[in-house]
Amino acid sequence: MVGDIRMLLTLPPALTMQVAHPAVGAGVDDHSVFRTDPWGRGERSLVSLQLWVYGGEGAAEEGRRLRRLHKTVQGTDAHGRKYHALTPAYYAWVHATGYPVFRYAQQYLGRPFTEAQERALYAEWLQVGRILGIRDRDMPQTIEEFWPYYRKVLDNELEATVVVRELIATDRPVPVPDRGPRWLRLLLRLTWPWLGPRFVRFRRFLTIGLMPPDARCAIGLEWTDAQERRLRRFGMVVRAVVPVLPERLRFMPIARRARRAARG
Repeated sequence: MVGDIRMLLTLPPALTMQVAHPAVGAGVDDHSVFRTDPWGRGERSLVSLQLWVYGGEGAAEEGRRLRRLHKTVQGTDAHGRKYHALTPAYYAWVHATGYPVFRYAQQYLGRPFTEAQERALYAEWLQVGRILGIRDRDMPQTIEEFWPYYRKVLDNELEATVVVRELIATDRPVPVPDRGPRWLRLLLRLTWPWLGPRFVRFRRFLTIGLMPPDARCAIGLEWTDAQERRLRRFGMVVRAVVPVLPERLRFMPIARRARRAARG
């Protein structure tokens, strides 16, 4: 699932849930380049995520690299509380958000998971957490333990932080994408005055729509019945189109290489 291009659609809601935690949001606000280099930041995050799952021996090194990177990420949040990115509770929450988002989004973008698949996904997510250096004692070890932990964070921690408001804003321009082939970058440069505003509205739509409703409610994000119907129609198109795409279009590069190696 992580290698499928549909996973890209789940990144905005997961990221928004992460930065809705005041400590995580403050760390991103103070130390991230997401405002000045959003496309580069997104590309690096995506490559890192792919390496956790498909990197083989390189996965552990990527986990160590991330911990080294976050050693200096510290400061004071909006409530005047000290934070450090590697505080176990904060680091674990960033990782934990992927599970409820993947699980919820699957009902729109693919076939809903069976109970056995949900348990397998959670077990795999725990294993990825270990690669990132998250200790077993800092993450619930079963689904039954996960949901009370998750709801406790929703009820007691999450809020519409400054970074959350920026990520769902539709009045903040996003720089023209600077990644990809030259012809594509040129095309985007020419069309971005028209395409850019539509992109930020679509990003907001997916961010809120693919976020689990209880998290949406905890952060204070509105979602209407009309938006829900639009999301379901969008999901129908995704479910029809993506499975019939050729492998080079359906899977991201690191995942494609891993699939070829597995077949070999």
